[in-house]
Amino acid sequence: MTMMPIEDVCRLAPVVPVLVIDDLDKAVPLAEALVAGGLRALEITMRTPVALKAIRAVADAVPDAVVGVGTLRTADDVKAAVDAGSRFGVSPGFSPVMMDAAHAAGLPMLPGVATPSEAMAASERGLKILKFFPAEANGGVPVLSAWSSPLAGISFCPTGGIGLKNAPDYLALSNVLCVGGSWVAPKKAIEQGDWAAITKLASEASGLST
Repeated sequence: MTMMPIEDVCRLAPVVPVLVIDDLDKAVPLAEALVAGGLRALEITMRTPVALKAIRAVADAVPDAVVGVGTLRTADDVKAAVDAGSRFGVSPGFSPVMMDAAHAAGLPMLPGVATPSEAMAASERGLKILKFFPAEANGGVPVLSAWSSPLAGISFCPTGGIGLKNAPDYLALSNVLCVGGSWVAPKKAIEQGDWAAITKLASEASGLST
């Protein structure tokens, strides 16, 4: 399995879908629909019992997808993610223990930060691309804009409360590489197997400017 630097993952498309998969049978067609719309980097969150199996299924069946795992919180999560075929990891926060495990496993990470202190701590470990989470609850665009000068050299993937309407505002910032969002894969569309609708949403998202 070939790992991809997190910067390359973030530059694949303007949006990284954040996916909550409850039905394992939906994982592969969902991934295919998103990839067809131009979104290749997929974050499957560890929020459901089938998440790891879904990651493995997508990794095996959708070669154009770059599948990652979200909601990593522990060293054990990292090992399980790598074993399942994840090519990158995303965390809601910054944990030195978890980061050590990811480094040892060779798993590119996008850890979450919510303050300048956390961003500086991550930067001290050589991390230059971070997840700003939860973006809207933590001040959104004005906060990231204010960070651009004092935290020069650090780029972000804001996630949390972002949709098609406000995504362009984030993507216009010089320190934002991409955004994370769940709006491209609505729960109802997944349940109904409306893959054409999801591909359309993905196509709209992939066309956003960075």
